[in-house]
Order: sequence, then structure tokens, then C-alpha cells
Amino acid sequence: MTKKIVVVKNMSVKFDDFYAVHDVSFDVMRGEIFGFLGANGAGKTTTIRVLCGLLPASSGVVIIDDVLFIKGRENDVKKRVGYMSQRFTLYDDLSVKENFDFAASLHSLDNDWYLGQRKKLLDFIGFDRRLKVVVKNLPAGIKQQVALCVALLHDPEIVFLDEPTAGVSSRARMQFWKLIRTLAKNGKTIFVTTHYMDEAENCNRVALMRAGRLIAIDSPDDLKIKTFGDSLYRLTARRKNPNWPDMNLLDMWQPYGANFHMQFKNGVRAAKYLRALKSDWEIEQIKPSLEDVFIKLVEEQDI
Repeated sequence: MTKKIVVVKNMSVKFDDFYAVHDVSFDVMRGEIFGFLGANGAGKTTTIRVLCGLLPASSGVVIIDDVLFIKGRENDVKKRVGYMSQRFTLYDDLSVKENFDFAASLHSLDNDWYLGQRKKLLDFIGFDRRLKVVVKNLPAGIKQQVALCVALLHDPEIVFLDEPTAGVSSRARMQFWKLIRTLAKNGKTIFVTTHYMDEAENCNRVALMRAGRLIAIDSPDDLKIKTFGDSLYRLTARRKNPNWPDMNLLDMWQPYGANFHMQFKNGVRAAKYLRALKSDWEIEQIKPSLEDVFIKLVEEQDI
């Protein structure tokens, strides 16, 4: 039976009278790729700070790899987690070797063990450059892979990846996610935030936050089914000024390039209104994407 490695129960983080995170509960399983999505200001970063041992929760229970996180146990949590982001993980003006050496010193790693772990990690990503190369001279994709290795240097059980592929090429993103999947298969737990919805499709489960609250959590496919069922349509205008649908009947009307995605409210007899729209619109019933789910549940676009 798969074991829970992160347990969060009724966690809140309050700054004066403001709740950055309010009554959040969820579990993450060992070896899971867990996606954490939300708009800016949703509470994602604050939650990650707590789970990394950087900020005690104001209330609730947080357990990281069997360690109950209370004030005074921050270092016990930090030993069990690794963290990387697009920025601040590596020092651009230092060499690859110097970045590794610095991280090893921060974690007080035994030198022989450190050298073996460094080689193992660089072999894992297929790094074929000199260790003396300065980080700022690395291609963005390779730089992010090295940053991942540095985050894994002390062999943490949980790795937090905060927007890890922002600004890199599509090919580099694919390669990075191949590494993530391999790490998960080897037992590491990956906790990732991303604004790329196609990346979030790689997660075993996805949690959606809005205004400090957790509003949905499930596998990508189940989130789509629960949010839309089979009721999502793509509309393309047949002429320049088409007659618009009755917005009072719709639960979603969202532009997608030259097209629109549309969902009727529960109880509306769709067939009747679709027939009326066909003279002005090409209509196709489609499978929802995770981006559709995100827009509807997180951004809650008004129509």
C-alpha cells in the first residue's frame, strides 16, 4: 500500500487579518507527481513555504515524511525536501562545480558521499560538459537540469519544483519531464507548480487553489469529467457578425483564438439551442482540456 508522505489537515496561514491560505487539507503519496495550480496570489507559494519548512502554519497539522512540522522542527523538515525554481536555485556567476560545492556545504555532506552523489546525478541527466563551465553560459534547458541535480544533492524524499521549465524550449521541457517521471518511478515524490497546462497533464493528481482555498483535487482526467462531462463545445463563426448565444443559458463562454468554448448551464436543453446557432456557427462537441478546467474553476470567467 502506498504511503502518505505529505499530510496537510485544516492548514491556515494568516498574516495579521489576512488569510494567505485558509483551511486547506490534502495528502500526497510517496512516488506521486503532484501538480499545484492556481493564479498569482492564490496561496501556492505560501503553501510551498510551509511544506519546505520555511514558514510554520498559523493553524492546522502539517506532516512531512513522518515529521510533524511545529516551531523548532524547521531543520528536520528541510532535510527531507529539495527545492528548485526558474530563479535563485543556481548562482549564474559560479561554475557548475562551485554550485554543487556550495550546496554540499550547506547540507554538511560527507565529501566522499557528495562526490559520488554528484557523479550519479550528472550521469542521470547525461551532463557532458566540463564542471568548470560557468552556469550563465549553459543553455537554459541544461541549466534547469543542473538545478534539479543540485536540489537532489542531499537525496531528499520530496522535491518541490516551482515553475521549473519557465522560459525554456518545448524540447527542453519534454526532456525535463522525462527526468521527472523517472524520478517518480524511482520513488521520489515530485510536487510541481506550472503555468503550462500541457505539463500538468503529466501529474498523477492536480490540486487547484483560488484565493487561499483548495477548490478541487483529482487526476487530470477526472477533473475534466467532473467539471464538464460531455457538455463542452467549440464554436467557429461562419460570418463576420454572427448572432451571439443567449449568455443567460451558458455556464462558460471563453474565447480560444478565433474560436469559442461553450458550456450550457445544468438543465438547459442543449440540442434545441444548438440547432438555432448552426446557421451562424460551426459547432463541434469536444473533449475538455485541463486549461478549460483551470479557466472555469480557478479564473471563473464571467460570461
